[in-house]
Amino acid sequence: MPRHREQPGMSETLDQPHRHPEPSGDVPVRATLPEAPMGLLESYCAARRNLLEIIPRRALHQPVLSGRTGPQRWHMLMDPPAIRRVMLEAVGDYPKSVATRAVLEPAIGDSLFLAEGDHWRWQRRATAPAFSARSIDALTPVMTRAAEAAVDRLAASVGRAANMVEHMTAATFDVIADVTFSEDPGVDRAGVVRALEAYVDEAARMSILDVFGVPASVPRPARAVAARQLRTMQAEADAAIARRTARGPGPVPDLLDRLLDAEDGETGRRMDAATLRENLLTFIVAGHETTALTLSWALYLCAFDQNVQDALRREAMDTLGDRAAGAGDIGGLPLTRAVIEEALRLYPPGAFLSRTAQATDRLSAAVIRPGDTVMIPVWALHRHRRLWDAPDAFRPGRWLEGPRPDRWQYLPFGDGPRICIGMRFALQEATIILATLLARYRLTPVPGRAPKPVMILTTRPEGGVWLNVERV
Repeated sequence: MPRHREQPGMSETLDQPHRHPEPSGDVPVRATLPEAPMGLLESYCAARRNLLEIIPRRALHQPVLSGRTGPQRWHMLMDPPAIRRVMLEAVGDYPKSVATRAVLEPAIGDSLFLAEGDHWRWQRRATAPAFSARSIDALTPVMTRAAEAAVDRLAASVGRAANMVEHMTAATFDVIADVTFSEDPGVDRAGVVRALEAYVDEAARMSILDVFGVPASVPRPARAVAARQLRTMQAEADAAIARRTARGPGPVPDLLDRLLDAEDGETGRRMDAATLRENLLTFIVAGHETTALTLSWALYLCAFDQNVQDALRREAMDTLGDRAAGAGDIGGLPLTRAVIEEALRLYPPGAFLSRTAQATDRLSAAVIRPGDTVMIPVWALHRHRRLWDAPDAFRPGRWLEGPRPDRWQYLPFGDGPRICIGMRFALQEATIILATLLARYRLTPVPGRAPKPVMILTTRPEGGVWLNVERV
């Protein structure tokens, strides 16, 4: 970001001497953050290439940075009390940013992810039962089958290298397709996901009009072209909903059945066809790619540290034997869960949260004005030198020993009333797949093929995660 500055008067919890030196040993791959302020054009080019590269290195040390890009004032928050205010205490004053809405609204409309105020509240109440612990446990056999299928697919790569991103994407696609569309043969499942991913790849990149503060109501040509490609996919989702409405639910209700049956207990409101489609597509996108990325990064980290991989394998084999994991095994896989949590800390899928301020406020030492962009760079928050011990190191033990970190310094799923509704689903799915795979296979790095963290909308491993595959 150009012209960033640190704020005076740091909060008391962070205004202490630097406790942790820069890592000097062998640490997993990380993004290279800029040391010096960038100019307007340089900032624009960096944002289109990799959003992580617009985070100033000072964000790893300071609680708040403020600056301006063209006409737009912005603030980056790495201060847990200030983050708590944005995400909990004054959440109504900090809706999703104009830029976020501009990117995602053509694809998922005013769904649960983007809606604000009363329109968000009734959708959240209506959909909550679909993501209860009981509902997720009922869908867990789908996750177990996907884990078994992933084991079978990976068998073809024994003795050579395989791209874990492709394998994990296939596994999580199996899950989301089965829990969404169940046995509907009329749905082009892969086509729906491809269309959404193609839209996001293009539409999420910053436009030069964004840099100069041109209102979101002015069309961005690339986004307009990408949005037209969504029409076939949206029509397919509408057709699937119509078929399910006519057919009725299956013996084990899937996610679409539960959304069709969803009702707000306070108002009695139910989803119309458009709202149903928008939320269905939201859950497909959110439940597919983010979990695949988390698993890919977790496998990279296990290959990076063979001692952790060996310990995780022992845990999985002791708990599972020669079968795939299920809902009843989760409690016996604490290290597996810790590896996933550490992967989410080091490589959060949503590494940037962005809000547009609606009122004058003060966050840490930053004075906020209406219209300011308030960003939480989760990447920097999760690696902050004054919040974490050995912040760049892979240490899953930090999730098993001692108290958990402050909830406002660890935000892989957001927090507050808008915390990701699918968090429990994603963690259970990732635990089941990771334990099942590492009970059967040993994975080792391919020299010279380390992934590079790159964020456009999510934090992806550029070049893939290539690992050698051996049977245990």
